[in-house]
Amino acid sequence: MSNGPGGASPAPFRDGGDGAVLLEALEGAPAAIYCLSGSSETAIWANARARALGTKRSDLPVVDGRPMADVVDLALRTGHPETVCGPLGNGGPSVTAVVRPMQVAGAPGALLLVEADDGPLDASLWPGIEADVVEQVQHALLPPSLPLLPDLALSGSYHQASSVRAAGGDWYDAVPLGRGRLALVVGDAVGHGIPAAGAMSRLRGAMRSSTLRDPSPAAVLGALDGFAAQMEDVEGASVFYGLLDVGTGRLAYAVAGHPAPLVLHADGTTSFLPVTARPPLGTVPGSGVSVHEEVLEQGATLVLFSDGALAGTADGPAQGMSRLVEVTRAAVTAPGALGPEGSAGLAAAIAESVHAPGGRPDDVAVLVAHRRIGSLEPLQVDLPAVPASLPVVRRQLGGWLAGLGMGEQDRVGIMVAAGEACANAAEHAYRGQAPGAMHVRASVDVDGMLTVSVRDHGAWRPPDRDPGDRGRGLLIMRQLVDAVSLEEEHGTAVTLSMRLRRRPDVDADPAVAEAGATVTVDRSGERPRVRVAGAVDENSAETMRIRLLEASHGGTVAVALDLTDVALFSSSAVRVVLAVARIARDEGWRLAVEAPEGGVTRHILEISGLAGLVDLH
Repeated sequence: MSNGPGGASPAPFRDGGDGAVLLEALEGAPAAIYCLSGSSETAIWANARARALGTKRSDLPVVDGRPMADVVDLALRTGHPETVCGPLGNGGPSVTAVVRPMQVAGAPGALLLVEADDGPLDASLWPGIEADVVEQVQHALLPPSLPLLPDLALSGSYHQASSVRAAGGDWYDAVPLGRGRLALVVGDAVGHGIPAAGAMSRLRGAMRSSTLRDPSPAAVLGALDGFAAQMEDVEGASVFYGLLDVGTGRLAYAVAGHPAPLVLHADGTTSFLPVTARPPLGTVPGSGVSVHEEVLEQGATLVLFSDGALAGTADGPAQGMSRLVEVTRAAVTAPGALGPEGSAGLAAAIAESVHAPGGRPDDVAVLVAHRRIGSLEPLQVDLPAVPASLPVVRRQLGGWLAGLGMGEQDRVGIMVAAGEACANAAEHAYRGQAPGAMHVRASVDVDGMLTVSVRDHGAWRPPDRDPGDRGRGLLIMRQLVDAVSLEEEHGTAVTLSMRLRRRPDVDADPAVAEAGATVTVDRSGERPRVRVAGAVDENSAETMRIRLLEASHGGTVAVALDLTDVALFSSSAVRVVLAVARIARDEGWRLAVEAPEGGVTRHILEISGLAGLVDLH
């Protein structure tokens, strides 16, 4: 039997006897019926009504403000049945949902029945798909990463409201501005759903643009006021904006219609920052901006939050503020919470715990900034440039990097790149003579730029067309870090640079990466030629970058890029061409690019200012 729209086929339950009669009755019931396993995200069995509505945990509805996925989890934990009565989703029809724990294939499971009080359930009333879209859009518009700084631990988290009609619009951001300055922002756009997420995106973009021009709180809020007055969907948004000097802890800040942030001081006491209340953005022209200043001592934790963190309490905001204090203290004082790994989850721990039992009545956005006590000292390793020294470098550099709280993907990347530089020094620097010294240095500046250098006093032989030599090492390094520089005076110095960010570690799927365009390398001519055909989207642009670096042996050999058969050339592809053109310039050659005269790809390259960096044919 076919699985139907949502999968979870009833076929395994057919036995040809009385069970088939029962199954047929359940299959055609007007209620949605699920058989759920505690270890699976998809229902083991679901009737026709449930399959039409979706059989994943994420498809389950919200009833009376409570996500049924959470109710199922509660029943599995306690072993007690649960019944929830109330409106379906966002003010939909009144329904009754019953969850009964049961054994499923010898393991804990549950039977879920959702029945409308008047008539059959209608898929158009099911909120799961819209809620998923809102959540995906909201998360896509939030910053994909936060700066990873040596003196400040940052973490951010967004949790959607239980009802999709209350979701969307809350946001946070942290913008590094150089010289140890950091803009910290949290806000709430008016409305809910996808329109609120769009307004949030426009407001965040305007904030970043204003911050880069003049990051002072008075200037930024003044600019946002003017922007909101011209944009109907942004008018009325609330925001907290602060400019933090990471080195000194000095914070200058201002608010517009937003609650005051919480500070958990190093001695365990708490306070809310003093603010001057003023109307939300764009609502009252000429409101002015009152700027306050505070100094966060080392060991202090600043918690910025949207007003959803105070919602859902019987006694109003005062009780919500007390609850926020308790939740923050518990999160910060938990074992390991302030360590390199634990600090990444502080915002999520607060956002998850701050909402009232029975669901989240409003979105919650949380941004946490903790001033670390003490700084990580730079690493200095001096060893003979011999293969036996490489494990020592790996251990010492790996231990030092662990103290930064880097993500696994970035940490492994810098380790491999540095290992390649050390291996080149050990194998080539003192060839034909007694081994000399190898010096490894690593440091992070106040803005989160990691620099690792490997220096020797020998010579690194010039590259040839064999990718096993210098080109292979540069290829590896340039694929793993942001920048590689090479100096060959009085020895060889390789410097690796990487901007540190706190971001999820996600491995790219090669099959997906090459789906947008085909990228091939032709090595039959005088120089390797990378040919691209089709639509060069973000994923296939990365494939193009990898092929260009491979064909050029890490940028040491001149290559050509053939874009004759390209149908779409995205901004990601332009960035790749620019990056490879810069590497070529540094290595003393120019990237040759073939793009037909009068074509769209040629036009994009020309208006992007690449004509001066590449040879266009």
